Parts: sequence; C-alpha cells; structure tokens
Amino acid sequence: MRDFKVLLLTTTGRKSGKKRTTPLGFITYDGGYVITASAIAFLNRPPGWFVNLKSNPQVTVQVKDRVMTAVAEEAESGLRNQLWKQLIEQSPSYAEYAEHTTREIPMVVLRPT
Repeated sequence: MRDFKVLLLTTTGRKSGKKRTTPLGFITYDGGYVITASAIAFLNRPPGWFVNLKSNPQVTVQVKDRVMTAVAEEAESGLRNQLWKQLIEQSPSYAEYAEHTTREIPMVVLRPT
C-alpha cells in the first residue's frame, strides 16, 4: 500500500441504533472520501458497516484531527469502476481480493455535509 490513508467511519447500527466506528483505508474524490466495502477473509457478503449505512447514510468521518458529518452513497457502475481503478493504483492488493470473491465490491463515496 503506497501512502494508503485511514479514516474512522462511524455508522449507526440498523437494529441496535448503537454507534459503531470502523477504521478504513480511503482515497479522495471530488472533495470527499471513498471507501470500499471489502470484508475480512474474502467473505462473499458485505461488512456490517456497509449494511448499516445502507439503512442510515448519515455518518461521521474522522480524518486525522478533523471530524465531520457526511452522507454515504454507493457509487453507481461507471463511477464505481473509475474509483476501483484509482483504488487499485493506490493499493494493488485489492485486485487480489476481488479475485477471491464472487461479489462486486461496492465503492462508497462519503460527501461531507
């Protein structure tokens, strides 16, 4: 990973209503941040934080000392492919990950509000 930066994403549990914070690598795009909904150990299901933000897209993002609210939006096909290429350039190991799962890995744009 070349200079892969990490943010903290806080989502609200869709069932519990509890706040959950997850560290995630990100790339930047159009004044916001982009994260990928990969899962540990090549699982063929999305991570819990992704399911939570699909239920409630209002999230909190922390990048270094900056904390902000944001709206999470899954990138549509064309944009998703563009962002995926950018991610692979930044962190080539995601290409290997994609080979071990049958699902298309979502790219999520976080737009600060």
